[in-house]
Amino acid sequence: MTKEIGWNFDNSYARLPKSFFNTLNPTPVRSPKLVIFNESYGTTLGLNVNALQSEEGLAVLAGNMIPKDATPLAQAYAGHQFGHFNMLGDGRAVLLGEQISPQGVRVDIQLKGSGRTPYSRGGDGRAALGPMLREYIISEAMHALGIPTSRSLAVVSTGESVIRETTLPGAILTRVAASHIRVGTFQYAATWGKDGELQALSDYTLKRHFPDIEEDEDRYLSLLQEVIKAQAALIAKWQLVGFIHGVMNTDNMAISGESIDFGPCAFMDAYDPETVFSSIDREGRYAYGNQPYIAGWNLARFAESLLPLLHENQEQAIEIAQDAISNFTELYQSNWLAGMRAKLGIFNEETEDQPLIEDLLNLMQKYRADYTNTFRSLTFESYEDTSLFGYPEFKQWHERWKARLERQQESAATSHQLMLNSNPAVIPRNHRVEEALNAAVEQGDYSVMERLLVVLSKPFAHSPEQKEYCTLPAPSSLPYRTFCGT
Repeated sequence: MTKEIGWNFDNSYARLPKSFFNTLNPTPVRSPKLVIFNESYGTTLGLNVNALQSEEGLAVLAGNMIPKDATPLAQAYAGHQFGHFNMLGDGRAVLLGEQISPQGVRVDIQLKGSGRTPYSRGGDGRAALGPMLREYIISEAMHALGIPTSRSLAVVSTGESVIRETTLPGAILTRVAASHIRVGTFQYAATWGKDGELQALSDYTLKRHFPDIEEDEDRYLSLLQEVIKAQAALIAKWQLVGFIHGVMNTDNMAISGESIDFGPCAFMDAYDPETVFSSIDREGRYAYGNQPYIAGWNLARFAESLLPLLHENQEQAIEIAQDAISNFTELYQSNWLAGMRAKLGIFNEETEDQPLIEDLLNLMQKYRADYTNTFRSLTFESYEDTSLFGYPEFKQWHERWKARLERQQESAATSHQLMLNSNPAVIPRNHRVEEALNAAVEQGDYSVMERLLVVLSKPFAHSPEQKEYCTLPAPSSLPYRTFCGT
């Protein structure tokens, strides 16, 4: 029946040198149950969604059955974790293979939480239900926000428990990504790869993700430049919606330019560049305001990995890499500034735009204004809904902004439409996500999460039904904290 489900696997990654992976099957689970399934995305992937929800389809999603033509494997990679370099790898995930969609799009189908692998380093290889549901919610919300991201196809409860600080119900997430090639994959190849393996990985990556440049004379420099451009655009999109990844280690930066590995991630409420939610980020390395700088740092590590391919002379290779990396800040700033202009309804460019934007952000930080709701209030001119309302500084800023809009040719209606398209009404508010997860994990009630997912699927709808999801959490003396869930 696996063929009837619509699996159309290829396994190009498995044709790389064997040092890049270990072939192994997921560890079967006792009593799998389908918790949530992404029917619309399954259809896009060319899958028979009814068959996939059958007993046999569930067995595949649980890792109890291997589809025909799949080649399950765990990938090897390294990574700088909070600045410290380690040998890593898929310690609790197995890549089933690459699904080729009816449109010819190639994506990885990975089971996360599917058991121990040679890279588990003492871990149990399993995952808890709460973190897998969190990744499902966040990844699908990111997709709806127009941010490149891995997607979630399904979450299956295992009928088994995992031991963390307490005993928790286990689960497996079916994650779909353009690929799972990471900066850390290149670091692994550069550090431990045999002769020719770094080049093999680079050529494979070019063919898979950047086929337009694989014939370039300086194709490895082109590869570096394309990855820099993709990350500059991605991180700008994160900043524009107040998303905080939480663990921007080099093994969590995908070469494809997608957001990946949603652990202790969250969305900022009150604007503050120092916002940190992750319980393990005690020094604020991955704070909201640091994300662009960390992305540049990670890309520098990627460039270091490519040095042997950039030029046979190491000094010249370093110079080439430094020139490429030096463009990141300008590329990021250009993307971010364009996005902020759109959030304020501005079409053309003026030199005073950046001070105008930064002054607004400074006011938001000073008065603890909610990031998303402030831009929503500006969109609908409902200023009394923001904590900035009534302050003389905001009134002065508002006059400058209105004068700025009057200096462009586009009409007020056109400007308003741009703001509607650029400022989400809803984001995955942290208290709403926790509410959904608690209902699911503690009470077996998935209706709260299902309603949340419906609202998050159309973040720019600005519909009356979304209003209750725009409200802020009740005041608390304790800071909100998220956890990796490993």
